[in-house]
Amino acid sequence: MTTTTRPVDELDDRDHLRWIDNIPFWGVHVAAIAGVAWLGWSWSGLAVAAASYGVRLFAITAGYHRYFSHRAYRTSRGFQLVLAVVGLTATQKGPLWWAAHHRVHHKHSDQPGDVHSVRQRGFWWAHMLWILVERNARADHDKVRDLTRYPELRFVDRHAIWFTVGFALGLYLIGGWHALIWGYFVSTVVLWHGTFTINSLSHVWGTRRYATTDDSRNNPFLAVITLGEGWHNNHHYYQRSARQGFYWWEIDLSFYVLKLLETAHLVWDVEGVPRHVRDRRHTVEQPEQPDDQATPATGGLVSGTGIASTPR
Repeated sequence: MTTTTRPVDELDDRDHLRWIDNIPFWGVHVAAIAGVAWLGWSWSGLAVAAASYGVRLFAITAGYHRYFSHRAYRTSRGFQLVLAVVGLTATQKGPLWWAAHHRVHHKHSDQPGDVHSVRQRGFWWAHMLWILVERNARADHDKVRDLTRYPELRFVDRHAIWFTVGFALGLYLIGGWHALIWGYFVSTVVLWHGTFTINSLSHVWGTRRYATTDDSRNNPFLAVITLGEGWHNNHHYYQRSARQGFYWWEIDLSFYVLKLLETAHLVWDVEGVPRHVRDRRHTVEQPEQPDDQATPATGGLVSGTGIASTPR
């Protein structure tokens, strides 16, 4: 695997790891390993971890990613808040922070300015180090003006850590150390690194159906462990689609659940991919866009106003 990293002398203080600030991040890893060693292997613990992983990952893939970042479907203001709150329990900061950085990634994907590019700064930077530096500790809310119009989203984003603490405490009160270790610590570590693979492995491992201007790839293994996010080349080709597995054999569990939620009228206008777009094969030019937009290489994403996806 060949990567191109940015020379060290081009980095500044904002690109250095915040070791003290990131003690909780490393502490969760230590607690997961030490906790399993202390409690011992447990099939029931594995089931708790899997359930916690699945629910919270869906809130990231279908909520933080496909809704808050790309507005690939519509929902009510109430269910929008539900997606945000459940996403907060995944300990990946708030929806405004997540969406703002992700839109920057798509605008500059694998080019200078991409917040997590293997091509630009190497595998481990793209996988997780980018979130541990001062430069990315905060987000530019100008990138998510369609979201900041909602005071409840600003509130939960600002107080994200307390929702995480509340989730962990709830697990402990319900099931003691067993539920806390497996349902939060173990599940969160796996959830983190499962999500991180889309920023790292999905840009170096897999196949490319579409000639996008970045290194995005499709990988069926990563698609399974991330509920459909592994069809990454598809996604970078046509970002407005809530369906990332373009063909029936490309498993996309997040999309299937979204369609179920659509039948229950909790979400609607769940965007698919038009056949003429899906079956087209050609080099995709990515036009230069204004700073407040993150338009896909093909198809178009809602602009910074977000009018097209305003909740009822």
